[in-house]
Amino acid sequence: MNITSFLIYCFIVTVTPGPTNIDILSTVHQQGTKKAMGYTYGATIAFGLLLAISAILNTMLITVIPKILIGMQIIGTIYMLYLAYQIYKMDTSKPTVNQTGTFMSGFLLQFLNPKVVTFTMTVIPSFILPYYTTMPVLTISVIFITLIGFMAFIIWVLFGAIFKEFLQKHEKIVNVIMALFLVYAAIMIWI
Repeated sequence: MNITSFLIYCFIVTVTPGPTNIDILSTVHQQGTKKAMGYTYGATIAFGLLLAISAILNTMLITVIPKILIGMQIIGTIYMLYLAYQIYKMDTSKPTVNQTGTFMSGFLLQFLNPKVVTFTMTVIPSFILPYYTTMPVLTISVIFITLIGFMAFIIWVLFGAIFKEFLQKHEKIVNVIMALFLVYAAIMIWI
């Protein structure tokens, strides 16, 4: 296994902007670091669960994966556009009861996030299974990749915490930019 390619692939896919990372940044901006960490824990557990599902069911799903990915693309695109709209129209001048930024919203987004689903369905068969097939190695791989994802989420939490004052000062511009990133991510699914 080419460990360098594997690590670069994992790092690039998990750290680059995507629905989860942008939502983490938005949650830090709107509700603070503590709330964003709850969201991050949910996202991380779901990320690890998706990796485990991929590792266990990969050989059984090989003929079904393209159909699943198309469905996830459609659902994920619609959800990302919905998130973009919610971020764009966000008005923090009024206090609201916000259900985003929770453990459960972080957990559930991962199953609708085509970037995460595609990554988890490809990283194990592309980098691990050609070389290792034993359960202990697959388990260690799932844990290791999950930790990489968690570190990427933490980078976005820290980024939001460090730049929170700036983000709040330029709130409308930041919301528009984050919404545009989500729209871009939705478009890139189909290109």
